[in-house]
Amino acid sequence: MHVLVEGSGGSSGWPQPGCRCASCLRCRADGNVRKRSAIVVDGWLRLGCGEEPQGPERPGGGATGFGVRRLPDARDGAGRGAGDVAERGGWEVTSPAGGRLLYPAGPGAVPDPPEGTAPYDIAFLDLLGDPAQLGRLRARGLVMADTIAAVAVADHRVSGLAELERRCGFWRVSMPGDGERVSTDRSAKGFKGLTGTTRWVPWRVLVIGGARSGKSEWAELRLAGEPEVTYVATAPRWRDGAGDREWAARVAAHRARRPAWWRTAETTDLAAVLASARGAVLIDGIGTWLAAVLDECDGWGGGAGEREKVAGRIEEFLAAWRQAEALVVAVSDEAGMGVVPATPAGRLFRDELGRLNQALAAESEEAEVVVAGRVIQLNE
Repeated sequence: MHVLVEGSGGSSGWPQPGCRCASCLRCRADGNVRKRSAIVVDGWLRLGCGEEPQGPERPGGGATGFGVRRLPDARDGAGRGAGDVAERGGWEVTSPAGGRLLYPAGPGAVPDPPEGTAPYDIAFLDLLGDPAQLGRLRARGLVMADTIAAVAVADHRVSGLAELERRCGFWRVSMPGDGERVSTDRSAKGFKGLTGTTRWVPWRVLVIGGARSGKSEWAELRLAGEPEVTYVATAPRWRDGAGDREWAARVAAHRARRPAWWRTAETTDLAAVLASARGAVLIDGIGTWLAAVLDECDGWGGGAGEREKVAGRIEEFLAAWRQAEALVVAVSDEAGMGVVPATPAGRLFRDELGRLNQALAAESEEAEVVVAGRVIQLNE
């Protein structure tokens, strides 16, 4: 199957005509112009953003010999209005030679193949609208190790081309531009595409930031393309009750953001989780874990025996972190950029967390700081 990418931008291209947002202005300044998303499959069948499939023999109905099926949208019934019909779902194409392709109907579309669907050879997806759809398709076995997954409908929902390239790297997808070709034939001229599971294993990532910095959302975004994710919630269970409604609301918001197929483990035994985990693990977060460990070990008072217990738990966790076989992303708090805490317990927590963050960063392939939703890579 050979695909010519006529356009790779949003419904109005990227930059969007007349738009003065930072993303569009940045693209204009850099000369990165992408036309409205559209592809041509095997030189015959054309699929475009918000358009019906078109072939040379049956305009509007697809080319003879191609199997074209309209797929529903995974978000139907979740608040999408009738006016969204043209942009919902997507198209499943089977070529005369048996190649299979998936393409979104438009921005925000999440094609939902029915059960029993065969895997795709090429899958174009709007990952700026719903990045978790990639993980969902991988979990269902529809995007496999040899599937070429590619971004379609790229537009100003992301800050710029550099940020999109960065996301494509950890989602393990290709980002073809206008005029480029995507082919399942790796010997074909102009072959482009990353296959589904290529990554360096193990891979440890520390995401650190202040309160409401966007660090948790960023960590979740990093793992959106993974088919198997264990979310480790480290907050003490007693805080998730009616006695602390504000905290319960925070926990509920976190749960609502997670993809339905992610597994949740509520535990402070991080060493055990990392020792047995496969796939991907998201730990959120290190600060609440440390507070829980200090509680469990009676470490707030500062006695030598209690401090030794805390140090033992920390070293046990770090040892498991070093030897992890899963892809692991940990979220932690930056607690050392404010005033010196007024209480001994506050100073103890700040110092212990600062030392733990340093140790984790030293044992991580990547470390990032999130400030006001912006991500800063901490290079060695």
